[in-house]
Amino acid sequence: MLEMRPDCERCGTDLPADEPGAFICSFECTYCAPCAEALDDRCPNCGGELMDRPSRTGKALAGNPASTVRHFKG
Repeated sequence: MLEMRPDCERCGTDLPADEPGAFICSFECTYCAPCAEALDDRCPNCGGELMDRPSRTGKALAGNPASTVRHFKG
């Protein structure tokens, strides 16, 4: 199951699990759309491709909440 990280690792923008606009690599490094574009859709940590993260809504989100651990290192 995806961790659904709450923020962009590059700029700190909030990325709610129930909204589109987050991009992840296979290790779940997470970036907002502008940062993913600036990174040419490549993860700077592993070199993997950044893909659209699916959203999680309703009962799925209630039963499996998103992570609250932020990864932006500012």
